[in-house]
Amino acid sequence: MLVKDIMSEDIHYIQVPGNRSNAMALMSDKKVSGLPVVKHNTKKLVGMLTRSDLVKNPDEEQIALIMTRNIITAYPDDDLQSVTEKMLGNNIRRIPVIENDELVGLVTASDIINKALWKMDIKEPAENYMIKNIPTTWERTPLNIAFEIMRYYNLKVLLSLNKDGKLSGILTETDFIEEIEIISERTIHNTSVGTEGDKWSWDSKNVLYVIKNHLKFSDKEVKDVATTDLSIVTTKTSVKECANKMRQKSIDQIPIIDVEGELVGLVRATDLIRAIKD
Repeated sequence: MLVKDIMSEDIHYIQVPGNRSNAMALMSDKKVSGLPVVKHNTKKLVGMLTRSDLVKNPDEEQIALIMTRNIITAYPDDDLQSVTEKMLGNNIRRIPVIENDELVGLVTASDIINKALWKMDIKEPAENYMIKNIPTTWERTPLNIAFEIMRYYNLKVLLSLNKDGKLSGILTETDFIEEIEIISERTIHNTSVGTEGDKWSWDSKNVLYVIKNHLKFSDKEVKDVATTDLSIVTTKTSVKECANKMRQKSIDQIPIIDVEGELVGLVRATDLIRAIKD
């Protein structure tokens, strides 16, 4: 199977010059977490921009200064194994597809799951590909605290637990960012300069205005935002079945429980595609 067989050709992208507000609005409207960046009035690929990039750089407005410039790309005639290895080797989940240096498509880990992996008769258990060290928090945790917990683990997903310690919901980075507002704060710094001991001297005062942007969350708690209609698999669920569940529910991650119903891990699309490489 080739990249052109699974890539999305009807893709959304943003141009440079461009600004943060336009990028956020497009991501929100199209329900995507990343956008290829092209040169104005062309399809020439110059970068990639993700929601994470925007969150990490709240003080920067220009897309050209926020986007990732060192882009990993693929070609339409590359094989599935090759593009999978690029994703895994570079810890990314989307790769723009180019031809003659122009953007022609986008392939994501979800595309591999939805258009290839679920059709393969891979009977290995999902537990072989799950991650065990996953962030969890109480469902009454304020969103700003929960977001920091997720970032500490360097993941894009967080599981919520009820008062009995049982799994109650799941949040993705996108869920959090939908609740973020960029707030500008201005601080004033005064400095005085004069000539000591000279009664005829004039004191001069310099005023420095510093504007700093920061993230402000809504006052909601985790339970107000989390997805509670959960798809769950067991440690013995096959890769094929797990991929099919992701496809049917249009999700990128599934919690994993053991035979006693206890949460033991999480498998993401980027974890599951390792089955192709293996």
